[in-house]
Amino acid sequence: MPEQNIIGRKNEKETLKGILKTNQAEFLAIYGRRRVGKTFLIREFFSNKGLYFEITGQKDGSIKEQLENFSKIFSSIFFKGVLIKSPENWKNAFELLTNQIKELDKSKKVIFFLDELPWLSNKKSKLMQALDYYWNRFWSANKNFILIVCGSAASWMLDNLINAKGGLYNRLTRIIHLRPFYLKETKQYLISKNIHLSEKQICDIYMSFGGIPYYLNQIIKGKSATQIINKVCFQKEGILYDEFDKLLAALYDRSDDHYLIIKKIAKTIRGISRDDLIKQTRLNSGGRLNKRLKELEISGFIQSYVPYGNKRKNIFYRIIDEYLLFYFHWILPIKQKGIQTNKSYWNAKARTPRVLSWAGNAFEIICLKHVDKIIQALDLESISCEIGSWRYVPKKGTKEIGAQIDLLFDREDGIVTICEIKYSDNLFKIDKSYAKQLINKVDIFEKYFPTNKQINIAMITMKGIKPTIWSEELVQNEVIFSDLFT
Repeated sequence: MPEQNIIGRKNEKETLKGILKTNQAEFLAIYGRRRVGKTFLIREFFSNKGLYFEITGQKDGSIKEQLENFSKIFSSIFFKGVLIKSPENWKNAFELLTNQIKELDKSKKVIFFLDELPWLSNKKSKLMQALDYYWNRFWSANKNFILIVCGSAASWMLDNLINAKGGLYNRLTRIIHLRPFYLKETKQYLISKNIHLSEKQICDIYMSFGGIPYYLNQIIKGKSATQIINKVCFQKEGILYDEFDKLLAALYDRSDDHYLIIKKIAKTIRGISRDDLIKQTRLNSGGRLNKRLKELEISGFIQSYVPYGNKRKNIFYRIIDEYLLFYFHWILPIKQKGIQTNKSYWNAKARTPRVLSWAGNAFEIICLKHVDKIIQALDLESISCEIGSWRYVPKKGTKEIGAQIDLLFDREDGIVTICEIKYSDNLFKIDKSYAKQLINKVDIFEKYFPTNKQINIAMITMKGIKPTIWSEELVQNEVIFSDLFT
């Protein structure tokens, strides 16, 4: 069965199975980042479950072109390819579909999939009004009818459908936010293609590609992570060489502001405050900036956060999309300089000290996405705790030093576990110098985040920490990269 081709997606498949089992009409909205596998999931799961009708929006297509596409697919499904006259509008198109459904076996499931709904719909098309009318008037009364709408422009999906205040308000029966693969799913995906890479090799690729199935599909059997990254990211024919521009163009009509915001955030290792972002972008703090930030966050490119214990107004932003971080650190500079790269370009770059700064940040992003696995590795599943990051930035002109805690668990059992996330190809060594940094960090934390709780330090590393007198004294817990695959 086609659904056996779907890797991972356990919760999503349970939702789709529930849709098939119910004795009522279903209206599903699925959204998520471009290339994350939304269309593949729906197509593989439903294509053999009944009468399956899929229409895909055409980017910048006119209403006439979209309706012509509908007509061709409609003809192939119901009239063995004999072309019919294209409907004049979406209301007429849905009337044609409704009339044909009435002629079908009443026990047969009908799956109507509108893919890339934001591209199908615009104000002049009146598609949303027609969708609202036919769902409420006809389709919702058909217990075997399944309506599925999908879009990569997540903010459009939320504003116009999921959180809509108009006619489709509260009409949805199910919602799926499809996210990139986690590490475990990434490994499963590669194995399904008979590609067997070590966890270190997978980490290097994940830090560059993220868990996007379409990108992972570029991995070639028998090649190392370095060879794969070089081919996919630094050769002009590689899909990730120009992917960023295509990504923005597909999601946002006017993407100049989005580009500027991402560029500024990507330059910061630990994220940037809202005030500094306003200063650096020179975008007015108001509706336009808020809308752009919301769109980028919903798309899964950035994350807003308030350092633990801070006031709500102290908002920071950081990049959480691995490919975007990689693009701005490595791909964009060579494009701007017009550098022609060879097949050994990344192999040479990957050995330089400059990589450590980027890799440390990328590794931290991966760890923060796998917090549930870290909780499991720290044996905190049965302990209630609040999760966050923390920072202290001293006032200008003072001699104080700042401090940053990547991840902390404020536990109800009287302990605060602060986590240090460190990327290293080998066992991480806590020497005298680093031990002093850790002690200073804890001292600053206790000073500016007063607590009577015990402070524990946990190290999250690639391969573990090398035993030293300082590691024995300071570190209570360890989490290694392989724990994130469990």
